[in-house]
Amino acid sequence: MKLQCSRSLLANAIGTVAVVVPSRTPKEILRNIKLIVADGTATLIGTDQEVGIRHVIPEISTTSTGEVLLPTARISAILREVQDDTVSLEVTEDALWVRTAHSEFRLSIENPAEFPDVAAFNEENYHVVPGKTLKQGIQRTLFAADVESTRYALGGVLMELRPQQMTLAATDSRRLAVYRAPCSAQGSVSEEVGTPVIPSKAMQLIEKSIQDLEKDVHIAIHHNDVLVRSGNSTIYARLVEGRFPRYQDVIPQSYEVEIPLVTGPMLSAVRQAMIVQSEESKGVDFVFDNGTLTLKSSANDIGTSRVELPISFDGKKIDITFDPKFVADFLKVLDPTSQISLNLIDENSAAVFKSDDTYTYVVMPLAKD
Repeated sequence: MKLQCSRSLLANAIGTVAVVVPSRTPKEILRNIKLIVADGTATLIGTDQEVGIRHVIPEISTTSTGEVLLPTARISAILREVQDDTVSLEVTEDALWVRTAHSEFRLSIENPAEFPDVAAFNEENYHVVPGKTLKQGIQRTLFAADVESTRYALGGVLMELRPQQMTLAATDSRRLAVYRAPCSAQGSVSEEVGTPVIPSKAMQLIEKSIQDLEKDVHIAIHHNDVLVRSGNSTIYARLVEGRFPRYQDVIPQSYEVEIPLVTGPMLSAVRQAMIVQSEESKGVDFVFDNGTLTLKSSANDIGTSRVELPISFDGKKIDITFDPKFVADFLKVLDPTSQISLNLIDENSAAVFKSDDTYTYVVMPLAKD
């Protein structure tokens, strides 16, 4: 088997697939990427058996067919270090040859037949979501998932799909991000899959795979797994076990006050307040009073800070304490010029940030020292 292609194209494709390749695994074969050449195209497959990806490279030059396992770390290093524009791969009975105009490498190979497959997207019934919409939705929710959780439902993003609406939700029990957007259905989609939770690792991969924002993404959810077709990639993931909490119950239905804010200036003020922080002192006081938001922070052996921001507020003074990182995480995924609102009941109840009708972010305040 022989093929020739652009070095940068192959390097980018391998970089995409390498995201799922485990660095440590009892199954050493999974540390490879499988390359299949057929019908004039090359397909790369990577998996850790929980999440997998099948990525097609259409722009190659070949007259042969075959398959080989690429040692991920070494092939990535070769493509990173060589400077030539074109690279060729040749598979013999006992070796993989990687050649450029000025370099040649001979790598040992394993049996590709032993590598687990990742299914192609051959679904007839699936949901269709615009790439821009899904990418934005993942960026606005994934950060709120519980990074410490692996199998439990908080370790992923809930994806509720209805014939005309998609809802994404993520929480670590201290905050909640919810994103809603229109979608459409192809064929006869079922709502019997319940509340599927897609693991964070898969959501990161899906977000990264959306390169052309104008193209649609196809999503087929089954009882135990999800299959996503995005551009030249098909991503497979087992759904996270466990039941996702009823996020609707966390969002207050009414508020005592609504405070309009602008994303950019608010983020700048929060970042300034975070400078004087320590592991023991994470809270920042947000004081709303007489057209001014004052952020106060202090930490033993570090110092104190006071940051003022003019705002449109003339109500009763409100003094509420937040973990500023949680507030900054929300602000960072928005356009700096966008208008948002902070909806409050009192200093001890859940606070709700909203950017528009599609995006809601709930943060629990911290107890006063």
